Amino acid sequence: MRSTTVAAMIAGGMAVAFVAFVVVLFLVKVLWAWTIPDLFPGAVQQGLIAGSISWLAAIKIAIFIAVLSGFCRGSQANNRRN
Repeated sequence: MRSTTVAAMIAGGMAVAFVAFVVVLFLVKVLWAWTIPDLFPGAVQQGLIAGSISWLAAIKIAIFIAVLSGFCRGSQANNRRN
């Protein structure tokens, strides 16, 4: 009985992580399409910046943001210790 509870908790955690991952990617795609053409209209018209991005590009941007936020959190923790 205990092993089925643990398995159910692991499966539920993985489902929640997957849904959160998809929601983050969706938000990255929507925010890109909403802000970038307004911020850089000339660059989008000339094709220098994409007006919308693919799912793969959204994954790359999300990973980049996660790494940057991890570095920021780490440096803040080091500053508090000193």
